[in-house]
Amino acid sequence: MNAVQIRSAEKALSVGTWLIVGGAMLFSILTVTPLMERHSPKGWEWTAPILPLVVDAAVVIVVRLDAVLAGMGGHGGRWPIALRWMTGFMTLALNVADSALKKDLVGAAVHAVAPLLLIVTAETGLAYRRAITTAQAAREAQLKAERAERERAATERREAQERRVREEREHAAQLAREQREHEALIAREQTAREEAMRREERERAEARERAEREARERREQMREQQQAERERLEREAAQRRERDRLEREQEARRQQQERAEREARERAALLAAGPANEKLPEDKARRVVHASFGEGLPVRAAADLCGWSIGWVSARYQEHRDGAGLVLEGASS
Repeated sequence: MNAVQIRSAEKALSVGTWLIVGGAMLFSILTVTPLMERHSPKGWEWTAPILPLVVDAAVVIVVRLDAVLAGMGGHGGRWPIALRWMTGFMTLALNVADSALKKDLVGAAVHAVAPLLLIVTAETGLAYRRAITTAQAAREAQLKAERAERERAATERREAQERRVREEREHAAQLAREQREHEALIAREQTAREEAMRREERERAEARERAEREARERREQMREQQQAERERLEREAAQRRERDRLEREQEARRQQQERAEREARERAALLAAGPANEKLPEDKARRVVHASFGEGLPVRAAADLCGWSIGWVSARYQEHRDGAGLVLEGASS
């Protein structure tokens, strides 16, 4: 069976099964409801359709779930079988009960047709669905095997094509490699000849350069010796000049120190005389003020030592300050 036939069989089975189930349910409701009305308590006659509806609902559940399980290739176990046969026998018993109570065998046989047909249809539909599922599985397995075979054949063809292409490519690569090796051999020979010529030329050039380098080194050595001699003479002259400068500086420092010591002795002698009883001569008074300024004495002390007025001494102090400022400016400039 192909896929179209399987779908057609499933559709026919589904439509036929539900037609039979619907007809059996309708017939069962119409048959069982009057029986239930007669056997219901007074005032509860309206509940008569409930029982056939419940039984028929169980039949629908069984048929539907069996169809789903059969389509999936599954099996519900013993309980679905028990429910299926129990609902079938209940439907049969309810349908033939009225005729059986009246001892109407023909009526019981007529009312047993729909329940029996429903029971057999449920079992047969389940068998059909399992058979269809088996056929579908076999068809899918066959299609899968055919697809695998086609894929294997395609893979083999592709591998053969790739193998041929690879062999052709390897052959072409081998030819190209041999051609390259031949060209490389010729190139190596040519390179070897050129390298030998370049080596000879390089050796000659190195010999010339070596001779020129030796001559340059000799000239450079002579220049270095002359430069070293000049530098030695310059160092000796610089050392002599440095010694002369140090001697002059030492002599200047010695003279300056002697002059400072002499001035200090003179200042000490002038200041050691003590306060003057009368004005000293201006020349000596200036020396006393200069000594006082150098020692940092106040103006009044200097005035007492020389005997002159504080204003005159202050003017001399100012002159010394101005002179010191001028000396500092000259030193800084």
